[in-house]
Amino acid sequence: MSKTAIVIYSDPKANSEEALGRVFNAMFLAYELKEKKQDVALIFQGTGVRWVRELVTPDHPANALYTAVADTVVGACQGCADVFGATEDVQSTDVALVAEKAIPGTSGVIDLSRYLDEGYRLVTF
Repeated sequence: MSKTAIVIYSDPKANSEEALGRVFNAMFLAYELKEKKQDVALIFQGTGVRWVRELVTPDHPANALYTAVADTVVGACQGCADVFGATEDVQSTDVALVAEKAIPGTSGVIDLSRYLDEGYRLVTF
């Protein structure tokens, strides 16, 4: 069985169609792979952690798709949320803040190398 980790770096603060298109395409890929019963891990990293609060908002255009793939979400990077001012926003949702790898100067990050070690392919948006 194929295993895919999808990492969202896109920044909603860019206020661009490209940023929205990236998060839509990331979630669409997660949806397709989930339909095929493949192992999918959806990860919010970097400025992508800012998407979490927006996507859980019912009137957001990507909310329905997010809801359909929410069970594939691993979490949002804790250190990234701290750096990019999204910690409280993520905490207001049911998405976990993940700090599994100690990195100097941060509260910890999601260990993407773990996914590679476990045979996942990484796809970034």
